Amino acid sequence: MKTNLVHKSIHFIRFLNTNRKLLYQEFNKNEELLNVIRKCRIQTFFQPILSLISGDTIGYEILNRPDSTKSFPTTDAFYDYVGDSKHVFMVESFIRNLALKRYHEQVNRLDENEDCFIFLNIHPQVLADPNYKAGTTMNLLTKHNISPKQVVLELTEKKAGINYSQFVKLVEHYREQGFRIAVDDAGSGYNSLQTLLYLNPEFIKIDKSLIRNIETIPEKQYLVELILDFAYKSETKVIAEGIETFSEYTFLQDLGVDMGQGYAIGKPVETLCKGTVPISS
Repeated sequence: MKTNLVHKSIHFIRFLNTNRKLLYQEFNKNEELLNVIRKCRIQTFFQPILSLISGDTIGYEILNRPDSTKSFPTTDAFYDYVGDSKHVFMVESFIRNLALKRYHEQVNRLDENEDCFIFLNIHPQVLADPNYKAGTTMNLLTKHNISPKQVVLELTEKKAGINYSQFVKLVEHYREQGFRIAVDDAGSGYNSLQTLLYLNPEFIKIDKSLIRNIETIPEKQYLVELILDFAYKSETKVIAEGIETFSEYTFLQDLGVDMGQGYAIGKPVETLCKGTVPISS
């Protein structure tokens, strides 16, 4: 017994010595993440989503961006780490609560129309977490005078591993509560297409990589037309992300895309500001 314990201790010490730098980096990342949450070092931005048919602002995507830190110099670095950490549910819950609270504050301050859509980014695995209950979100919505019919849960699946048969049941449960579903980054990879087929979302958000210079690239036009055809047959609305030029806007408008968002329409800002139809330069 003692010999085994000695051997285990030696192996453990060797492991610590070999992986000291990685363990130290992981510790620092974990501490920085918790510090960001504890001190609420997160800015909330609202990016308008415009109807390409009427020019009206139909809603806002709420973006929560943590302050830059040594371990997380970018927003993507922060959320990529969160997605692989044990804190994903805690962080997602905190972000969701913060987004709804700050949206409510903006509505009260600006006397904005309270019926517009609110797009909230959410990890699919969070919906599947037994701790995540629709009742908790419903209580928050009631507190902030927001209807669940306004809330669009925007799902992005960057990694494989969804159990679709189980996930469809979860999504239907949230639909029964009044929530709507959007699939983000459509056209960017296999998983987003899989999600479209299984979930039949109310909104499809076309990835910005397909939108950039679409008016000059036939291959992108063909792919977007395929998505539009699928959306039409499944009675789904399409939102083009990342519109940055007047040419992109008018081309997508002529193509029949329902809605759009991007810098040409309105940048993410800390107050609710309606989007604007871009003007040719």
